[in-house]
Amino acid sequence: MGEFNLYGVFVPSFLIQAILAYIGFLLLGRGTDRLIQQGWIAFPGVFNLSLYMVCLLLTHWVFAQFSY
Repeated sequence: MGEFNLYGVFVPSFLIQAILAYIGFLLLGRGTDRLIQQGWIAFPGVFNLSLYMVCLLLTHWVFAQFSY
């Protein structure tokens, strides 16, 4: 991992990944909110945490694959 120099401020790449994963989570959350409202998901807090972790994993994988 590394960091990006943004006008003299070093920003960790994991922070960028976390922000991108959160944006992806918000987009996916719009679709899964319907399932939560209908009662298809028993524990929405655990489900949302797991969904964010999957988004973060995919974002990290993309950064690792295309960093070269």
